[in-house]
Amino acid sequence: MNTKSLALALFALSCAPWLTAQPVDETQLKFAVVFSRHGVRSPAVANSTLDNFSVLPFPAFGIDPGLVTSHGAAVETILGGYYRLWLTQEGLLTGNDTGDAALVYIRANVAEVTTKPTAQAFAAGLLPGASVNVYLYPGSSDPLFDPVGAGFALLDRRMAVAAVTGRLGGDPQSLASAYAPELALTRSVLFGYPASQTPVPATPEGKLDVTTLPIAITAGRAVASVGLSTIAAAVDPFMMEYAGGMPGADVAWGLLNAAGVSETLRLDTLTLDLAYRTPYLAKVQSSNLASHVARSLVQAATGNATAGALGTPSSKLIVLFASDVHVSGLAGLFQIGWLVPGYPKNYSAPGGAMVFELRQSQTTGEYIVRTAYIAQSLDQLRNSTALTLAAPPAIAPLFIPGCSVRNATYDCPLAAFVKMANRAIDPQSADLVN
Repeated sequence: MNTKSLALALFALSCAPWLTAQPVDETQLKFAVVFSRHGVRSPAVANSTLDNFSVLPFPAFGIDPGLVTSHGAAVETILGGYYRLWLTQEGLLTGNDTGDAALVYIRANVAEVTTKPTAQAFAAGLLPGASVNVYLYPGSSDPLFDPVGAGFALLDRRMAVAAVTGRLGGDPQSLASAYAPELALTRSVLFGYPASQTPVPATPEGKLDVTTLPIAITAGRAVASVGLSTIAAAVDPFMMEYAGGMPGADVAWGLLNAAGVSETLRLDTLTLDLAYRTPYLAKVQSSNLASHVARSLVQAATGNATAGALGTPSSKLIVLFASDVHVSGLAGLFQIGWLVPGYPKNYSAPGGAMVFELRQSQTTGEYIVRTAYIAQSLDQLRNSTALTLAAPPAIAPLFIPGCSVRNATYDCPLAAFVKMANRAIDPQSADLVN
């Protein structure tokens, strides 16, 4: 045996006790909060605008912009069915849909037309034998998701612009070089030439080259990356075409496969990262949601009604539906990141969710919080793939800085989770009622 083979053999032997002695999970799931993005939809921007960015017309979805498609609803129901299998196996649901429905609280962001249909489709898979109410806040802005728009969280606009610009070395234009490969790919798709072509062709007459738009950071009710947000709008249809099951010839005019779609999505993720994961913005925009999540976990553990919690002390499952901006903001506030195969880092997939499990040790009685990001893969979305416990969606355990311990699922003692959340939350931006 050579030296290299001997070293590998010794390494394998040294790992054997660790590989065979992983602790059995003796915790029991007692409660969960699922915070999800809406399902597959039509592009957020109308084709009449998108067509100004491309040499060929964008494929038509046949519905108005920003609406959940029939395919999107169907794959969301498949996802709800997976949660049904998982939560029933865990003992959180009983399989008696009528009885379980009384223990489930579902809320959708009233300001988004995508969220209620997504919630209803999910509920059809989760509890197919029951009628489930989807709660909508009685107003135009739900303070749970949009505390700034609802009027009680105050965004300092100058601070917001400075916080984002400061992450860019004071020069937003530096993003053009940092993301040059993604921008080059996007331009080649929009204008219909090979990405490897040099020199690149001129912009077609009458068309707008979105990849050369000046980038500026502005703030109103929220922060916008002018120029960059237009680029994100231009690549958004590629994701929805692929995930929506369109023929290959209609996915970016046949020029992108799944990997290419994922590469262009880095520009979309960048836009959300700046506007929602920037620490100051995450604190103002996501503290109310974080407060409600933490208080709901405490309410479930204690069995006592808690101000600022969702549902009731008897609730077993809270499911919240909003958009990728809100998922990104909460993740940014808690400094959580994920990487799911086939997607860019920290991308919030259609139907993808951060899941906060409240579990209790059966030996010590201690409550812990276990967090994961769950999402169907691009191909599971595209192909309407059936999900089972043996063939689940992608599941990525999430490490929470200042809270997680060093086990495979990055568990947090509930007390440590609450302390971490309280450090992150801005109490001036959190409402104990709404």
